[in-house]
Amino acid sequence: MAIAVSSVADTCRAAKRAARALAQTDTAVKDAALEAVAAALESRIEELLAANERDMQLAREADIGDALLDRLRLDEARVAAIARAVRQIAALADPVGEVIDGRRLPNGLDVRKVRVPLGVVAVIYEARPNVTIDAAALCLKSGNAIVLRGSSSATHSNAALAQIAAEAAVAAGLPDGCVSLVSGGGREELTELATQKDTVDLIIPRGGEGLKQALQSVATVPVIYAASGNCHVYVDASADLDQAQAIVLNAKTQRPGVCNAAETLLVHERVAAEFLPHILSAFATAGVLVRADERAHNAIADPRAIPDLKIEDATEEDWASEYLAPIIAVRVVDSLEEAIEHIGRYGSGHSEAIVTRDTAAARAFQLGVDAACVYVNASTRFTDGGEFGMGAEIGNSTQKLHARGPIGLRELCTFKYLVEGDGHVRT
Repeated sequence: MAIAVSSVADTCRAAKRAARALAQTDTAVKDAALEAVAAALESRIEELLAANERDMQLAREADIGDALLDRLRLDEARVAAIARAVRQIAALADPVGEVIDGRRLPNGLDVRKVRVPLGVVAVIYEARPNVTIDAAALCLKSGNAIVLRGSSSATHSNAALAQIAAEAAVAAGLPDGCVSLVSGGGREELTELATQKDTVDLIIPRGGEGLKQALQSVATVPVIYAASGNCHVYVDASADLDQAQAIVLNAKTQRPGVCNAAETLLVHERVAAEFLPHILSAFATAGVLVRADERAHNAIADPRAIPDLKIEDATEEDWASEYLAPIIAVRVVDSLEEAIEHIGRYGSGHSEAIVTRDTAAARAFQLGVDAACVYVNASTRFTDGGEFGMGAEIGNSTQKLHARGPIGLRELCTFKYLVEGDGHVRT
């Protein structure tokens, strides 16, 4: 099977052969294969957890930090959630063959624009082993073969997950090579995968800026960057402050080590004196380190009145930082326009939120902020394929072409024109 193929080039060639067969595979066969994958995950959970524990032990010894440990960890509930996501993907409409547009030309030719698979999708990702299955399920459902390359920190987890998925899918009727894994080797292997332009149709990296920069310097295969998330929540002058506190806390603390967590809080100066003591107290309770500008410091009459508050001076570097940790930068702004300007300068184009009761302010924020997902009175944590009804996602694209936001089934397709005539020739 493709899991056992040693070289990157051979793995990609096997995936290309599988992709040709997958493009012609009926929906029922693909759905049955996904059900087989979900069932295999459930029946082999002890094997999965044992493999994950090996990675967790090595990660603890390497002291990678609580946020990354949380990303790496699997347990029964998480495996059950992964299997559930596979079944949700199976239940979604098959995008392959969907007619996007169709018409009869004046010359009598019938033209249909239909969705088709991309072919071979390579997914390069860091730390989170659930991506192995989410990405595989989305690719198989959309008729694509997948080549996976995880990080060295999840070597054992990814190998177990990929092998289970590949074996179950092939046993259910999908072609050998439809799910492949290459080891999390060094820069040479990454370069080799990124230059397989004859066999790989698209690369989706899911990781930090370091991974993005490494690929930008070598890739000859098209890339959709599921890149970093320097996300903001702006509390407007007209905000419901109780609602604002709930949204900010959720965006920062519900799961701080993910790309849709908030990294910067912007507060309008008219509500700063009232709002900041309350939210900073909540941050103190949650163990969040605050890096505040001078005006945010001044909005707190006596920081000693907030037990356990950890607060430092913000630097220029903080505004551009994706912490992926219980740390948040806080700035007071004079206006909605200043908040939009700040986001435009420092944001990564991922997810941005405004809390406001002013419809005009909400609309101005929606129009003025350039990001994949823009929220009004809601947490940035909702930027997720599962939350958006996609079953899962391969990542969140911060680009504008060819996909933006959560990358789901339709984003893993391209299209072709099917043209039918009756002896037509052009004169």
